[in-house]
Amino acid sequence: MTVLTTRAPEHSLLLHHPLVRLALAGIFFAALMVAPSILPTYFVEIGFKLLLYIVLAEAWNLLAGYGGLVSLGSSSFFGLGAYVTVGLLNYADSGIALALAASAVAAMALALVMSRGLFRLRGLYFTVGTLALAEALRLLVVNVPWFGGATGLFVSADLPDITALFRDTALLLVLASLVMTLATGSRFSVLLRAVRDDEDAASQVGVRAFRVKLAAFTAASALVAIAGGLQAIKLGAIEPYGSFGLQWSVDPLAIVIIGGLGMRFGAIIGAVFFVAIGELLADYPELHVAITGVILTILIRFASRGLCGLVEAALRRAGPTRAASS
Repeated sequence: MTVLTTRAPEHSLLLHHPLVRLALAGIFFAALMVAPSILPTYFVEIGFKLLLYIVLAEAWNLLAGYGGLVSLGSSSFFGLGAYVTVGLLNYADSGIALALAASAVAAMALALVMSRGLFRLRGLYFTVGTLALAEALRLLVVNVPWFGGATGLFVSADLPDITALFRDTALLLVLASLVMTLATGSRFSVLLRAVRDDEDAASQVGVRAFRVKLAAFTAASALVAIAGGLQAIKLGAIEPYGSFGLQWSVDPLAIVIIGGLGMRFGAIIGAVFFVAIGELLADYPELHVAITGVILTILIRFASRGLCGLVEAALRRAGPTRAASS
């Protein structure tokens, strides 16, 4: 006789316990701190890139996946963070922590100043507006001699090795995870989704849409700016075409779509997939772009919630089967 049951497995309930989640997060963070001392330099370099991309994707997912703000302006805040960090290291002799903190503050200030104009735009117009902001900042840096012009600037301060940078990026990932947890697991998540689904209707029931979008915009901008500062420190040099390059806006978009737009672990899954494909096809950049484009097209057409959505759907289908057979 077949009996259907809705009782959740004990191990599933255990994994949802806050203390268990906190313990797992602590173990994962400890592993990240130890990894650079064990792994070869090549894998530490790949790990740094992976962590950086996860942070960028988390910030973009907060804006687009949860807030409906499809931005192509990540490169503007990434480049701003790089230039503020290098400027403070070179001319103010500040420490790395202070320079990165200042880059976050500068990004939040820029987001605050530009929000009044950008938030008047909706949909595709907002996307184009953020893209224009990135291009405007790049042209400003190119044409102002203080920023080194088209040749950029070299970092004159002593720089940490890749092991220290990996750990710094891991700390940034922890910060990004905390921001995402607070944004998606609190009342703010409800407000953000309400603005995403119908901003006008949300405003009519008392949601202050501008403030909700501004909170998400400033938080995401700060994370992206710190990531830009860490990338500048790793390279030891900055120049406008790289720091404000379109790839810093397009790659997070691709990662989130691959992993799952609006999915809590979409940025992580998408970044692992994206970086792995990039390393496997490092000698064939054109093929890498083509394969990534095909994957994006297929996912957008047949799996709009990305890889996480496919896994979630498979688990839901498997759930009734296991319950029926028990």
